[in-house]
Amino acid sequence: MGMTMAEKILARASGREVVSPGEYVTASIDCAMVHEGLAAVYTTLLGAGIDSVWNPDKIVAVLDHAVPAPNERYAGIHKLVRDAVKKLGIRNYYGERAGICHQVMVERGHVAPGMLIVGTDSHSTTYGALGAAGTGIGFTEMAYVFATGRLWFRVPETIKFDLEGELPYMVSAKDVILYLIGKYSSEAAQYKSVEFVGSMAKEMSVDGRMTMCNMAMEMGAKFAFFEPDEKTMRYLEGSVKDVEALKADDDAKYEEVYMEDLSGLEPQVAAPFTVDNVHPVSKFEGKRIDQAVIGSCTNGRLEDLRVAAEILNGREVHPDVRLLVIPASWKTYREAMEEGILATLIGAGAIICNPGCGPCFGAHMGLLASGETCIASINRNFRGRMGSYDAEVYLASPATVAASCVEGKIADPRRY
Repeated sequence: MGMTMAEKILARASGREVVSPGEYVTASIDCAMVHEGLAAVYTTLLGAGIDSVWNPDKIVAVLDHAVPAPNERYAGIHKLVRDAVKKLGIRNYYGERAGICHQVMVERGHVAPGMLIVGTDSHSTTYGALGAAGTGIGFTEMAYVFATGRLWFRVPETIKFDLEGELPYMVSAKDVILYLIGKYSSEAAQYKSVEFVGSMAKEMSVDGRMTMCNMAMEMGAKFAFFEPDEKTMRYLEGSVKDVEALKADDDAKYEEVYMEDLSGLEPQVAAPFTVDNVHPVSKFEGKRIDQAVIGSCTNGRLEDLRVAAEILNGREVHPDVRLLVIPASWKTYREAMEEGILATLIGAGAIICNPGCGPCFGAHMGLLASGETCIASINRNFRGRMGSYDAEVYLASPATVAASCVEGKIADPRRY
């Protein structure tokens, strides 16, 4: 019997030849990622009388959600994380010096095709861009992983999205995933695995694939995958050894298969206060904005900053708008600096922030006041997500965000 990508990985990790949707398995974890949540995980371990971990080399720890610490509470959390790293002997600790956890994981060689990875962050589905099964778990579950190296899973059903056509000018992977979430809803893949295939999927860059897998979580996905190919191998070259190809079997069974020709796709925008409230940008053109954000684990990579610089080159951010640019990692930051991207963005009036999650989940570096409106290339727009309960957040691609900054209102990037 053929298996999907999720089924193959869970079968291997649980020592089984074959697994089927609906079965429960106990699987060995290949890598565990923690951010500031390590503080809660460590406290849980100590409360259970556990002072060691199953394999310190398979744990990656990053500080990214609130860096530098914006208040005394976070300073205490960071201190506890540093203490935990030392006490538990965690060697892959990057602190505040690397960037946002998901970008750091792929840049530093902790993700490879076929791996089973858990993280204390819901957007750990990002790792499927490289053919790994990544998923977010809670702090108590992570404490169990730290102690045993194992965790139970229900084998998920799989949905396949066959994406065909060529992306139009100024339309990106972010527009594709917003369109799919809007069409099929935020519950379309609840505890299911998602596979993105087809000619358009193959043409997407690894950066674009990371955006797609990252936001697959917003339709409820447990896992999200692109099949590893030559682009994957080139991306991993030098950081991961012994990379093996992984793909679903030709006779794998899918719960649903959706065919989408997106050749005529327009730029998409998700309006408050749900991620699946998605419409073409034309519906919202002219909506005044106060703030714009380009960054996050969804769209803070080099190609995202590059398209923003292309639009803003020789132009200025509208005087009534504050534009925050947050590279996803310090590696991305340096590359953007060397390429002249940051100089272009600063020249246009952007504020360049250090890599981190800051405003995306309402921690710091750009919160919204009551009545303000923000357009952002982040992944969620829930009420109160970026500050005031009475503020609004619209989700869009970096291109749409950059174009909107020029006009001071939501704008179609195809004009640029």
